[in-house]
Amino acid sequence: MKTMQIADKAHVLALDDQPENLQALAALLADDYHLHPFVEPAVFFQYLRNDKPVDVILLDIMMPGMDGYTVCKLLREMPELEDVPIIFLTGLTSREDEEKGLLLGANDYITKPFSPGIVLSRVKNHSTMSRALRIIQAHNHLLDKRVAERTLDLARKNAELIARTDEIIRTQEATMLALSSLAETRDSDTGKHIFRTQSFVRELALAMRERGHHGDVLNDETVDQLYRSAALHDIGKVAIPDHILLKPGKLSPEEFEIMKTHAEMGSRAIEMAEGVLTASDSFLSLARDIAHFHHERWDGNGYPAGLAGEAIPLVARIMAVADVYDALTCERVYKSGMPHDKATAILREGRGTHFDPVVLDVFIEIQNRFALIAHEFADSPS
Repeated sequence: MKTMQIADKAHVLALDDQPENLQALAALLADDYHLHPFVEPAVFFQYLRNDKPVDVILLDIMMPGMDGYTVCKLLREMPELEDVPIIFLTGLTSREDEEKGLLLGANDYITKPFSPGIVLSRVKNHSTMSRALRIIQAHNHLLDKRVAERTLDLARKNAELIARTDEIIRTQEATMLALSSLAETRDSDTGKHIFRTQSFVRELALAMRERGHHGDVLNDETVDQLYRSAALHDIGKVAIPDHILLKPGKLSPEEFEIMKTHAEMGSRAIEMAEGVLTASDSFLSLARDIAHFHHERWDGNGYPAGLAGEAIPLVARIMAVADVYDALTCERVYKSGMPHDKATAILREGRGTHFDPVVLDVFIEIQNRFALIAHEFADSPS
């Protein structure tokens, strides 16, 4: 996604060979967005090649010559547009058509004839995410510049550079909160999930260090960063379509495959923010590992990379225990929460298959701390 000055209104590009569809979109969006309508793919791509602003792309599928699938594929091959949300406009309603578009890189679907409420909601959600990520990029770039200037000034006065300041830590926390809040706004069931899982991973990490496990890694700074970074473990869910993310029931195999992409999407979003920092030990690196690998399994049967054993980053192995415990004990629209003892027994059964045996054994020893945290940050009754 391009880093640029953020305008008052988001820029929405719409490509559709039917002028009447573009007129309908203009009637809905023109007051709140800069709408750029196109009927010809060639003109559409010329606009993009001229480095013009774009926050969201609305793309018709059934067009003569170059169809929407081809346009989508070409857009995703352009590095500067890889994170710009693409929403398909289509009269096709089969799951196969939808899955094909999502696998090509589209982020969402709007079916024809348009429902005004759906168009406004989808465009608002995706433009908000697109612009929020760009603001974070710009903010981190400015922070990096200020830190570099301050470091240079301190280097003239003292050979020992100050590695971290309260301002940087507060900025890190604000960045974490901004990103994690994006995920919360998409999923009303998350509740206080973020606060609970942050506390769970900190307790696990401290208890492991107390027992002599990975003490060289789990120093005070890493545990502190792990606590803050855990907030972003499910940030990739902002890219999952509403009908899958908010489905009040079991996902189909096809839907679950799409849901699983949230791990890589989260890692990709964090990597984009991390990329503007020049320091090799960016505070976002732990968050990227957590988001990418917290669904891996000790036996290698997890996703997305199928890593096994200690090939899985330690922070992700710790996050896996915290995340599964919270998922089991909390109520969702499609299930009831189970008691602490039953959830603990299920986790114990996953020792050496789903979970790192060392992490799981420490969890069993401190399980009462988990129960207290779950009670302290319990979701309000619906």
